[in-house]
Amino acid sequence: MARSDFIIELQALGYTVEDRGDGRLCFPFTVPVGKCTGQAVLLGFLVQDDFPLAPPGGPHFSPHLLPINTNGGEHPLASVHPSPFGESWQYWSRPMHHWGQTKKKAKDVLAHVLRLLETL
Repeated sequence: MARSDFIIELQALGYTVEDRGDGRLCFPFTVPVGKCTGQAVLLGFLVQDDFPLAPPGGPHFSPHLLPINTNGGEHPLASVHPSPFGESWQYWSRPMHHWGQTKKKAKDVLAHVLRLLETL
């Protein structure tokens, strides 16, 4: 399995995925939970060819949902970085430490993002 499997899984969930090269994938996403409910964003991930052995890194959002704060610390306000997706993007360093306890699917990655968004 590889990055293409992640794309296929997202497409099966109804998302239109754009491959921006260098492992960068993104798609339109409407935030369904938390203080940003209803906000339309682009949600992105850096997905390596070893998916699902390793999960994508934390989510990338455009436009920004949180202030940039590169200091470490607790979610939600810490570890929010500029993103390699571009200037209007931000990266949330929120690793999926529980990846081994999931089915290692795109829907598990999205569930992780939803938990993050619920706790803003």
